[in-house]
Amino acid sequence: MYNEKLIAEATEARLKSYSPYSAFAVGAAVLSKSGRIFTGCNVENISFRLTMCAEQGAVAAAVAQGERDFTAIAVVADSKVPIVPCGGCRQLLAEFNPGIEVTMATLDGLRETKTLSELLPYPTQGILESRENV
Repeated sequence: MYNEKLIAEATEARLKSYSPYSAFAVGAAVLSKSGRIFTGCNVENISFRLTMCAEQGAVAAAVAQGERDFTAIAVVADSKVPIVPCGGCRQLLAEFNPGIEVTMATLDGLRETKTLSELLPYPTQGILESRENV
């Protein structure tokens, strides 16, 4: 089931993108367990490493308002196929809810929904499960 409200909010946030280098605007909207929606857009920098993804902006806006329990996120871009959050954003989302529902959408209406667990199956395996912590 696609969350059309989240997709609409992400589409609106996309219009505020600062993407002069890639010309690839992305919007995101995250839904908190309390029912509040927070949006973000990508913000580029000439030093691409400093670019902020739309998902990061939405999560940061939510956390700044005291929300940390997320149930769904929508990511929208003007692409041929729905874009998937980058690895860094997947890890960021897993910090709050490894099972969050992720809806990816295009401006042309293509939609795909996965759980974050499908996109990032082992979010904590690694340093948290080193020999000293087992």
